[in-house]
Amino acid sequence: MAKPASDTRTASVSAHSWQPSKDQSIPGSSMATQCGKCGPGYPSPLEAMKGPREEIVYLPCIYRNTGIDAPDYLATVDIDPKSPQYCQVIHRLPMPNLRDELHHSGWNACSSCFGDSTKSRTKLMLPCLMSSRIYVVDVGSDPRAPKLHKVIEAEDIHAKCGLGYVHTSHCLASGEVMISTLGDSKGNGKGGFVLLDGETFEVKGTWEQPGGAAPMGYDFWYQPRHNVMISTEWAAPNVFRDGFNPADVEAGLYGSHLHVWDWQRHEIIQTLTLQDGLIPLEIRFLHNPDAAQGFVGCALSSTIQRFYKNQGGTWSVEKVIQVPPKKVKGWMLPEMPGLITDILLSLDDRFLYFSNWLHGDLRQYDISDPQRPRLTGQLFLGGSIVKGGPVQVLEDQELKSQPEPLVVKGKQVHGGPQMIQLSLDGKRLYITTSLYSAWDKQFYPDLIREGSVMLQIDVDTVKGGLKLNPNFLVDFGKEPLGPALAHELRYPGGDCSSDIWL
Repeated sequence: MAKPASDTRTASVSAHSWQPSKDQSIPGSSMATQCGKCGPGYPSPLEAMKGPREEIVYLPCIYRNTGIDAPDYLATVDIDPKSPQYCQVIHRLPMPNLRDELHHSGWNACSSCFGDSTKSRTKLMLPCLMSSRIYVVDVGSDPRAPKLHKVIEAEDIHAKCGLGYVHTSHCLASGEVMISTLGDSKGNGKGGFVLLDGETFEVKGTWEQPGGAAPMGYDFWYQPRHNVMISTEWAAPNVFRDGFNPADVEAGLYGSHLHVWDWQRHEIIQTLTLQDGLIPLEIRFLHNPDAAQGFVGCALSSTIQRFYKNQGGTWSVEKVIQVPPKKVKGWMLPEMPGLITDILLSLDDRFLYFSNWLHGDLRQYDISDPQRPRLTGQLFLGGSIVKGGPVQVLEDQELKSQPEPLVVKGKQVHGGPQMIQLSLDGKRLYITTSLYSAWDKQFYPDLIREGSVMLQIDVDTVKGGLKLNPNFLVDFGKEPLGPALAHELRYPGGDCSSDIWL
């Protein structure tokens, strides 16, 4: 891809050209918990890579749209290979209400508060995509057995913010918690941000200026050194709530823009129209806090777009990866997109990972040159085009034959790779297979009947490459109340998509 003429300054920021300053290092240890004057997390992304191996993971598990009349719950899973409970759910915390649709989660405090010794990472925020509640879960007293700390009701958010359908939660250096929204109280599109007090978790109001919400919302990431935040957009909740209708795409009801916000003034300063960028979902700046660039995954058009600050001080965007659609028979449309639903970056900003939920593959790209990502690893982990399924591939620009169904420890994997999380050292990648209950039900009915799974991939961090761990399987089809849909993954000590460095 041709290098934009306006991008000379930003392009010079190599993925490997930065190191933490000497005063950021922790003598004798990389763990913030051993630094009495430090707050939660790590002083830099590279220090975080030296952190301890993950031993447990938290996953929201969903029963909405499954036919099981039970509340969603937070599962704690043991992922320590030395543990006798390896690959087992060791604790379940049910929520007090039905049909919440737990989705993404975040922390009350993370590495953006590293300089504040009064802060600690003890509360996990659980925004509910469809009920608009926010659950605050205490993981500090016993990380292996979390407890419900507080319930923030939807009516409180509606009344104080005029917002609803909460999604992404990030902690702020101020000690506050900020949560993006997809709509207003009636399910119309409204991309605003709910601000919570970081101690009491009371709703303080909106982060954005009054009347300044974006038309649609979804994910966001901020980069204070460049006084910027960028948010994405899915669609109004009333559009996607009950499933996907291709006519809504033709009607322009799905997102295709990035919104650039002034971090200090709390207002939109630029809206970027994405070419080949339908439904921009997960957005990630490079972890290097000096970097003025990052990537966003556009689900429906199956592209990865790189956004960057240009020489004029404004922001631009360019397509750097295109996953070609497959011509198919036996599916809802004659062409099947990959549907990029989650992306993340390794903490050293060397590798980009993303999942194609419909095609069924997980990919690794070397982004040492962010303008020219290079494919270094690919695995098929289920998906809609496996042999023996209802879909026949008629024309494929990438594969010579349809992939085999995936069976791990005797369990056939239904659905495709969806939410992904990387170990701090970058050597292990964890994936789950559920996207959103109504879309799961529409595209992968077997996922509803059989439950989702959690898998683990071994990563070659030297040359690049992905290899399935055949001995790792967490089967949420065998949960006590019936098959569940496990979603996003969080480690107690922070991870590649929860922590932002200042």
